[in-house]
Amino acid sequence: MAEIVVVRHGQTEWSAGGRHTSTTDLDLTPEGEEGAKSLARALAPRSFVAVIASPRKRALRTAELAGLLVTDVDNDVAEWNYGAYEGLTTPEIRAADPGWDLWTDGCPDGETPEQVTVRLDRFIAKLRPMLALGDVAVVSHGHASRALAARWLEQPVAFGAHLTLGTATVSVLGHEHETPSLRLWNAPPV
Repeated sequence: MAEIVVVRHGQTEWSAGGRHTSTTDLDLTPEGEEGAKSLARALAPRSFVAVIASPRKRALRTAELAGLLVTDVDNDVAEWNYGAYEGLTTPEIRAADPGWDLWTDGCPDGETPEQVTVRLDRFIAKLRPMLALGDVAVVSHGHASRALAARWLEQPVAFGAHLTLGTATVSVLGHEHETPSLRLWNAPPV
């Protein structure tokens, strides 16, 4: 069966500093550009019936440097909207809201876990007919990709908390017989 190849964008200044980045449209750092280029080797042996990217320039630039031709830009794979927590680190957020957890609480003026679930379920429904034709690449972000994997595995979005994901990595979602499975996770470029 066909697979979903999930590519997390290369490093940005904010991802390097642990700052929550959703709608802020940042460029890749020089290290992020090198990481994105190195993804090309891991992706070269595959052919894709579609390459779907987040509209953020860090995702689009990663796709370009990795040698992927984006066929669709989709807001459903954009990063979790952090709302009032945009640009803050988890320790900064917890200084004001000690019990805060993205995966269960969401963000004030941003998205809830339920809203993220709805949009990623919609995205997965869009992917299913494509997977009948072949592999699909998805170029996205840290929390959004982790939530996508959770929903693919038919788990609550909060399951994504257990799936560490570095920048400029490749992950693969597929099937074990008919059961959705995690085939590869958080693989750095070779």
